[in-house]
Amino acid sequence: MRVVTRPDFDGIVCAVLLYEVENIDEPVKWIEPNEIDKGMVQISKNDIIANLPYDTRSGLWFDHHYSNRLNKVYRGVFKVAPSAAGLIFEYYKGKFQRDYIKLVRETDKIDSANLTLDEILHPEKYPYIMLSMTISSSGISDESYWNRVVDLLRKYDIEKVLKDREVKRRYEYTLKRNKIYKKFLKQNTEQIKHVSITDFRSLDKVPTGNRFLVFTLFPESFVNLKIRFDDENKKRVIVSIGSNILNQNCRVNLGELTSKFGGGGHFGAGSCSFDTSKADVYIERITDILLNNKK
Repeated sequence: MRVVTRPDFDGIVCAVLLYEVENIDEPVKWIEPNEIDKGMVQISKNDIIANLPYDTRSGLWFDHHYSNRLNKVYRGVFKVAPSAAGLIFEYYKGKFQRDYIKLVRETDKIDSANLTLDEILHPEKYPYIMLSMTISSSGISDESYWNRVVDLLRKYDIEKVLKDREVKRRYEYTLKRNKIYKKFLKQNTEQIKHVSITDFRSLDKVPTGNRFLVFTLFPESFVNLKIRFDDENKKRVIVSIGSNILNQNCRVNLGELTSKFGGGGHFGAGSCSFDTSKADVYIERITDILLNNKK
C-alpha cells in the first residue's frame, strides 16, 4: 500500500499514523491538491489519500477541507475538522503502538491556525510549531527531508527529533528566513480598509516564511490576500488568502471563495491559481468579495 498526501505538517503526521496501522510498503507519494484535481497522478485501490481531494480510484480517503466535501459513497472519513491527521487518529483509535495524542493535538492546533501572538512571534519556544515551519513544499528536492521527518516522528519524541542534524539545520535557517520575510512583507503589503494585500509579483524570487507574521504587522486587517507568480515563466498567478487569526472578523468562507476560481481550502484559508491573463479581473473580484465581508 501507499500513502498519498501533501507536504505540509498535517500531511507529514498523516503519513506517520498510517505507517503505524497499515501495511505501507511503498514510499510516500508527495503531491499538491491540483495534481489530484487535474488527474496528473496515477492512483490505485492500494493508495490511501490523505489531506487531499478525493480520487475515485483510491482505496481509502481522509480529508477535512471544506471545499473537498462530497455527496457520494467512499471508504474513509471526511469531516470539516482541525486536521486530517486527527480524523485518521480517530478512525484507527486503539490500534497505535506509540502514544500520538500530543502529536495529533499539536497538529490540530497548527493546521487550524489556532495560535497565539507569542507563538507567531516566537515559534522557537514551541517545538511542534517550529518543526512545522521547517516543512516547506518548495519542490521535489525537499522530498528526502519530508520522509526523514516522518521516520523521526515514528521513532522519537519531539525533543530528540529537533536534535537531528538536518532538522536542526533547517530550524536555524527557518528562524533567519522569518526575519527576512518580515522585511519583504513590510515592503510589499498595503492595506485597503480591512484587507491587507501582499503582492510579490515584482520580485524575481518569491520569499517564504511564517505566514502569520503579516497579521502582526497589519493587526487591523481581517484578512490577507497574497499574490505571486507560479513559476519563472510567469504564466500563472497563485493567490493565497488567510483570515487574521488575531482579529477574527472575516465572515467570508475562504475555501468556498477560492473554489470558485479553481482552488479550495478551509473556512479560514484558501488558495487558487489561474492564467496571468485573468489575474487583474479575478483579483479584483476576489478583493471586492473580501471588502464586502459577507457570509
